[in-house]
Amino acid sequence: TCGFEGSRKLSVCSKLCFAIGGAPNQVAGSATAFFLQIYLLDIAQIHPFQASMVLFVGKAWGAITDPIVGFFITKSKWTKIGRLMPWMVGCTPFMVVSYFYLWFVPPFTNERFIWYLGFYCLYQTLITCFHVPYSALTMFLSTDQRERDSATAYRMTVEVLGTLVGAAIQGQIVASAHTLKHCPHRNLTTGHLGNSFPSPLCFSSQKEVYMIAAGVIGGLFLVCTVVMFLGVKERDDPYAPKTDKAIPFHKGFILVMKHGSYLTLTAAFLFISVAIQLIQSNFVLFCTYAVELRDHFQNIVLTILMSAAVSIPFWQWFLEKFGKKTAAFCGITWIMPFTVMLVFIPNLIVAYVVAVSSGFSVAASLLLPWSMLPDVVDDFRLANRNSKGHEAIFYSLYAFFTKFAAGISLGVSTLCLQFAGYDTGACRQPTPVVYTLKLLIGAAPVACITTGLMILVVYPISEDVRLRNKLALEDNHENIKQHNFLTLIINVS
Repeated sequence: TCGFEGSRKLSVCSKLCFAIGGAPNQVAGSATAFFLQIYLLDIAQIHPFQASMVLFVGKAWGAITDPIVGFFITKSKWTKIGRLMPWMVGCTPFMVVSYFYLWFVPPFTNERFIWYLGFYCLYQTLITCFHVPYSALTMFLSTDQRERDSATAYRMTVEVLGTLVGAAIQGQIVASAHTLKHCPHRNLTTGHLGNSFPSPLCFSSQKEVYMIAAGVIGGLFLVCTVVMFLGVKERDDPYAPKTDKAIPFHKGFILVMKHGSYLTLTAAFLFISVAIQLIQSNFVLFCTYAVELRDHFQNIVLTILMSAAVSIPFWQWFLEKFGKKTAAFCGITWIMPFTVMLVFIPNLIVAYVVAVSSGFSVAASLLLPWSMLPDVVDDFRLANRNSKGHEAIFYSLYAFFTKFAAGISLGVSTLCLQFAGYDTGACRQPTPVVYTLKLLIGAAPVACITTGLMILVVYPISEDVRLRNKLALEDNHENIKQHNFLTLIINVS
């Protein structure tokens, strides 16, 4: 285990190992966000309605499992390696297997919908068993808000790099599966090529490159989980007396859902995450069929994520200097004009300008909610001083709402493509599909981001409130230590 500098300050090694543990989730999440939709439509070649059901039901199932896993975590006993660590270590091998088969095209055709629905739901269940305890682990690294924020910044930087690695691995390996070289050249000048399909030999190689990418990402899961296990020490809740029992899940659920700052934060970032999800899931389709950038999409995606990775430290500095709420408004509004610009000026130079600018907003949308959520938990602790074991409830319910909303957005966007006349496996798409993709990349995300920021206006935890909560928690911590010391003396005497 990496060394700790005192009881509250975390070493750089510990922060890095914690951050590395979350990278595989983002690597796989990036691959599925950018490529799963086009994979189901063009490689697995299932009907658009079935693809929409796989995406929606899978995300919805993942959302449902979040509070269920949160419930079982609150019931978990403390072990030699902690209360949360066994969940992450135990589910990783099974998660790798389910992820690989998600990108495998079975030899049968009629039941492919059931195959992908089953493995996507299984993968979502297992990734929940990893991500909920991993997210809650932030609260058990240190009692210092600044250290937790620093650990979160490390985590977000590595996770953005993980997203970058995921897009790089998946994009560079599978890019050849979506280029025009698979289409008959004699038909490329004839408008809508709905009757042009890749040759069987090319189709076989398309399937193989997706399996290779899945195998590489599965290996990263195993390596990064081992690094986190060896380098991170989980600590018990220092704020509650040792005699306190964990709060019952149903009571914790009611208390959490009554906490105003949590509801405001969750609702705001729910809409913002839907906007980012819409852009991610439709971006490859948009580049392939709407703006003739199919030979460049993988490099544009990498540019977005590289910009996001570089800007994470800037946003960490910005939120410390000007406050988290201000950082959220400045960072997330930045993406809106640029996505609209790409829709109306679809050329390669503009695409790269938009990619660099959008990366700033992607970084802010990743960093801010996970940096603000511990503040909400601290606010809840002050309002409910004798409660314990509620952290997993906060993180699991937040994941539930954002995943469920993302599932709805994915399902609806794929249904919109079906209604517009999406031709599965075709080299080009009809004009209504092109217009639909432009709406899904431009107008829809702008509307969602605007709604989310309007909700965030009433978020009550300002920097003054956050500082006041920090001081109050430190006083409460000292009182608990004195109480435990007196109890020990009384018991000894």
